[in-house]
Amino acid sequence: MGRSEELFERAKRVIPGGVNSPVRAFGSVGMTPRFISRADRQKIYDADGRAYTDYVGSWGPMILGHNHPVVREAVERAVRDGLSFGAATEREVEMAELVCGAVPSVELVRMVNSGTEAVMSAVRAARGFTGRDKLVKFAGCYHGHSDAMLVKAGSGVMTAGVPDSAGVPAACAGDTLTAAYNDLESVELLFAENPGKIAAVIVEPVAANMGVVEPAGGFLKGLRRLCDENGAALIFDEVITGFRLAFGGAQERYGVEADLVTYGKIIGAGMPVGAYGGRREIMERVAPVGSVYQAGTLSGNPVAMAAGLAQLRYLREHPEVYAHIESLGRRLRGGLREAAPGCAVTGAGSLCCLFFTPGPVVDYTTAKAADTARFARCFRFLLDRGIYTAPSQFEALFLSDAHTEGDVDALAACVADFFRTEKN
Repeated sequence: MGRSEELFERAKRVIPGGVNSPVRAFGSVGMTPRFISRADRQKIYDADGRAYTDYVGSWGPMILGHNHPVVREAVERAVRDGLSFGAATEREVEMAELVCGAVPSVELVRMVNSGTEAVMSAVRAARGFTGRDKLVKFAGCYHGHSDAMLVKAGSGVMTAGVPDSAGVPAACAGDTLTAAYNDLESVELLFAENPGKIAAVIVEPVAANMGVVEPAGGFLKGLRRLCDENGAALIFDEVITGFRLAFGGAQERYGVEADLVTYGKIIGAGMPVGAYGGRREIMERVAPVGSVYQAGTLSGNPVAMAAGLAQLRYLREHPEVYAHIESLGRRLRGGLREAAPGCAVTGAGSLCCLFFTPGPVVDYTTAKAADTARFARCFRFLLDRGIYTAPSQFEALFLSDAHTEGDVDALAACVADFFRTEKN
């Protein structure tokens, strides 16, 4: 028994399922989770010392790769001054200024501690601003684990085959309306059925929790129009796409401005952090200046802010990072299309997904058509050969500036080997 197996046996005795987040479980692929001891650049190393080329990147925020010296040194300097104050600091002001400067639609921003908290708070702000209760989300889009969001959610909920969650009172989810991603008519119908009742539409501008599904032409602009016509707020969940698809995120890439935007660990360079922000008239409804209450003792943690500022400033000063990861994304998608006949390959920028279905994959229904058993076999094949991907068909492959053309070519070649092995 290796160290990962030993640690998993210990963990199962004291942690539900042996993991602190369901997405870390390898149960759906029939394996024991790898317990990671360290990471550097594009590599992670498990408790047994085995190295893997990593395409998870802490679920997205490691745009510069693991343990980047600029980020590490910023954290080392910050911890010398203390770990947490529970009070205002200069760094959180600098972070807010950076985010507002990068994203024109964000005039005010509030720091929180996770993407889940950011979404929960943005929805509350939208409801407080509009005086309405109902919310439109899209099947297969994941917005964290708050009660109202666990309705036809993506990510680990899809992997586990659980459409909703036990423990969520019907009343909490009763105001959540579900539309089909890339289907404007389904949104129009909900507005027609609920006149004057919908506070907001929340969407992953690129649906990256049911694999990676790009918005169809005109979809995001259509949502902007429908929200304007019906007096609802448009919320972009950019926990995955923010500062990754472009410095200004999906709003910059697709030319659509949201009323509210949510961010997660990507603005902390992987440390526990989140934020929500948007139009001044909405954000000024948030306490202490408004009546929408939201608080966080550790929000704007000085060490997390130092890490996030270091990465975001580097990205602002080095636009060639985006050119590099965009190029790697195109190269990987091209390689996978050649390597995996009969499968759909999707993606945007530095995000990619190999679907074990002919496709096309455009929404939750078509994503769910994927052969998850075949995915599990491919996952095990890759892991045995030192390639670490998410243990779920419905998660993205994340590329970083530390990855090379050789890395992505090796991944495509390994997938081709898997397909040849399956034929024999």
